[in-house]
Amino acid sequence: MRLIQSITTALLLLAAGVAQAASAWGFDDGSVQVAAKKGDSIKESLSQKGPLANPISLGSADTLKLILTAKENGKGKRPHQAFLVLQERESGLEAPFPLTVKETGKAVVQISQKDLPIQLRVATEPLKASVVLASFGSVQGLDAPVFDLKIEQDAAIPPPTYEKPLRYGKKPEIHHIFRPDPKNPPKLVSLVFGFAVIATLPALLIGWVALGGNLNHLSKAFGAAPLSHATFFGSVLAMEFVFFLYYTTWNLFQVLPVMGAVAAVTLLSGTRALGEVQSRRLAGER
Repeated sequence: MRLIQSITTALLLLAAGVAQAASAWGFDDGSVQVAAKKGDSIKESLSQKGPLANPISLGSADTLKLILTAKENGKGKRPHQAFLVLQERESGLEAPFPLTVKETGKAVVQISQKDLPIQLRVATEPLKASVVLASFGSVQGLDAPVFDLKIEQDAAIPPPTYEKPLRYGKKPEIHHIFRPDPKNPPKLVSLVFGFAVIATLPALLIGWVALGGNLNHLSKAFGAAPLSHATFFGSVLAMEFVFFLYYTTWNLFQVLPVMGAVAAVTLLSGTRALGEVQSRRLAGER
């Protein structure tokens, strides 16, 4: 008794699996028509078992019409999705065209060249045409190639132009050419201004003597604060040398830290040197 029940259960499960596997979408009474203004019209019968042997041509003024009856498990029914999909084999680009479907499953779609994307209109190889039928639930959908479509260009009309969009990928190596570094003024201009600065030194010395400069105090000043006076005078010369390097070879980022260090030395040494001068001035020696 148990053996009979086990066999019955297995048979029921097998029958349910077969019924579920057989539940699939398909179509019948399929045909494709090309209404041509120039030449004879074409009509071919379609089958979901395989595409037509020869491609179908679509001219610039032609209209393609696809007719079929969508069926679920052999019964005419309206699917949730019904498309005629045209695909370019090389790039894989697809363009779906929805079918107008009635409740009985009768479906139709009409397309012409102007309905195609520019990428498919300029295709040199025949396009792959497939019928796609599907719906919700466990029913297996249909994606069946039915024919190949060849786009014929009109010799009297210039073909459409298309430029491929820029996509991310490996690009050729780029060699940057930077503008040359700024150069110094002409040497003649530099010499003129240099001589103009040197020419003012005699006037500076004469003014210093006229204002009461006394070279006799030089030994006394260096005797009282030799390090401060020497460092202060040396820092002034060092600052002038830094400006000279900036004018000839150095850039701003090299000059700034050196100028900061020299300025700190000038400030510290100058404070002590001027303090020594002030002490002699308060003593009435100047």
